[in-house]
Amino acid sequence: MATAEPDRAGSSLSRIPVALAVALHVLVVALCLVIAVNAPTGGFAAVELGVVAVFLAVWFTGVALARARPAGDARRSAAARVWLGALTAAWLVLIVVSQEAIYLAFPLFFVLLQLLPGLRGVLAVAAATVVAVVAFARHRPDAGFAGVLGPVIGAAVAVVIANAYRALLTEIAERQQLIEDLTATRAALVEAERSAGVEAERARLAREIHDTVSQSLSSIIMLLHAADRAPESARAERVGQARQAAQDALAETRQFIAELQPAALHGRGVATALTRLADRTRAQSGLAVTLTLPPDLDDLAAVPTPVEVGLLRVAQNAVANVVQHAWASRLDITLSRLEGQIVLDVVDDGVGFDVDAVFRAEPAQPDDRMSFGLRGVRDRVAALGGDLIVESGPGEGTSVVALFEVDR
Repeated sequence: MATAEPDRAGSSLSRIPVALAVALHVLVVALCLVIAVNAPTGGFAAVELGVVAVFLAVWFTGVALARARPAGDARRSAAARVWLGALTAAWLVLIVVSQEAIYLAFPLFFVLLQLLPGLRGVLAVAAATVVAVVAFARHRPDAGFAGVLGPVIGAAVAVVIANAYRALLTEIAERQQLIEDLTATRAALVEAERSAGVEAERARLAREIHDTVSQSLSSIIMLLHAADRAPESARAERVGQARQAAQDALAETRQFIAELQPAALHGRGVATALTRLADRTRAQSGLAVTLTLPPDLDDLAAVPTPVEVGLLRVAQNAVANVVQHAWASRLDITLSRLEGQIVLDVVDDGVGFDVDAVFRAEPAQPDDRMSFGLRGVRDRVAALGGDLIVESGPGEGTSVVALFEVDR
């Protein structure tokens, strides 16, 4: 999945505070075990062990309360203050009965700094340090300067670690937010790419439909109109040509729906497809169609199928424009295989048109098929990395050239 890496990173970051909390719990339990092991024998030991049990119970009650209520809850804050007072009271009683209980000041420092942020936490730690020094002096009058230095160093270390821990939590939150932002950005990019792919596919489908179904239907309509005007003896021939055009259109449509290569190319290659196109155009329109192919058709074997499809679509569109718009008498189709290139030329001697006006302006009406078709052909050729050159002018005929770079 695309989001697996951010998820793992986020999980790792979220485990850091948990690991530190577990370490603190382990330290408290270990110190309480030390106190219990070193408890004196006799009835006083039962009192000491009882106070240790109360301290542990209060400690883990706070853990349960923290899990039960979300951060920021007012009732959680009030409960935390009550819990801190109870924990401090249990520790004060414990240091009276046990010398080893003084060491519980170290985890208590972290709790004070956590629940009393800022100056209040530092002052509370200082007060706890004084209490620890006094308790140490009471239990060990001979400790001297070491009885003061130990609690002070412990408090200083706790303050440094707590500040570093708070800074770490801030960095974790920032990194977590960054991970979430990156994940959201990645999702947005995926959606944008998907939308762009949908738009590109729509454009491709529009070109395919125009170059296949639309052109075939136009030819059928023209042939049927010609059949209506033709003498009885020639009408059957025109109807037969319309039927053949309909069959070809059906084959193209089925192949197009299956998203395979065009039916005209299937198993034949671009040379055969162009030959059929020229023969059909010659029979249906009466134009003098000339097709020129490379002398050695094996030179076309290395032409990629997408390029063959592009060449056929260019030829189909150009021929359809000649038949429908050019009023031409001659049509020349030339396919050339040059060094590293394959070139298709479609030239007619018709009325021509203003090329710049066609490519500059949007189609004026929905049935302005010539403008839409040329734009679609240009986009198709560009998508395949080729060049399309259209030269024409009023009364000068038209030349459509498609050029593709191909490896030999």
